[in-house]
Amino acid sequence: MVELEQLKIGPNQPLTIIAGPCVVENETLVLSTAEAIREATRELPVQIIFKSSYRKANRTALSGFTGLDFTEALAILEKVKKEVGLPILTDVHTELEAPVVAEVADVLQIPAFLSRQTDLLLAAGRTGRVVNIKKGQFMAPEDMEKAAEKVASTGNRKILLTERGTTFGYRNLVVDMRSLVIMNRTGYPVVYDATHSVQRPGGLGNASGGNPEFILPLARAALATGAISAIFMEVHPDPPRALSDAASQLPLKNFPEVVDQLVRLYQFVRQLSPQTTL
Repeated sequence: MVELEQLKIGPNQPLTIIAGPCVVENETLVLSTAEAIREATRELPVQIIFKSSYRKANRTALSGFTGLDFTEALAILEKVKKEVGLPILTDVHTELEAPVVAEVADVLQIPAFLSRQTDLLLAAGRTGRVVNIKKGQFMAPEDMEKAAEKVASTGNRKILLTERGTTFGYRNLVVDMRSLVIMNRTGYPVVYDATHSVQRPGGLGNASGGNPEFILPLARAALATGAISAIFMEVHPDPPRALSDAASQLPLKNFPEVVDQLVRLYQFVRQLSPQTTL
């Protein structure tokens, strides 16, 4: 189990939802989205962590939006924390960024393409913040235990492991639900990323495509394994106009219904007997 502010993430705890726009586009959009997420879940037995990246270092094309000024973006995330009252998750890309970002963020996320970067994992671990390691599209689920060991070697065992799909040929991802069970055996809480899993990397030529119609079915399938403690999803008021990951974010208007379904399924699965060891 991982403790964060008033939240406890892990088995026998309420479902955690990590949600927000892919990247910090502007203050108005980020704050209004955070408030809408908070209000939509206020009466539900669910824990919320707000997610938005202060910068997107991995873009398909040079012309892709990478974010606002570093200081400005972090200041906006800090406003979400102070004014909306939600804990913050955001990406870190270098070991030098980690301690600075940790002054604002409650959870430091290691992007999938950087999940084997030893120096970055160690730097994130040393901050003492919760560290969410996203499984590289090229990694076997068994390899995530080694990534977690790097963070844990700093004395920080507040670690989450996230599945976000595996490369299957060119410009396609698939989700192997076995990976959720395998990563769960490490003892660290497992997160399922419901929106990056439906991406088609580089599928639009100058940007990634996606199949958002699969967000909910795959999230439900992940919960049915009984192996996850949290769902990650990028949510935007107007996905087609989003400056990043426009083809795979969940429309904010659909967020309340989706979360309601996921909470009910999570509660049902928890009532079932533990999986039989074969």
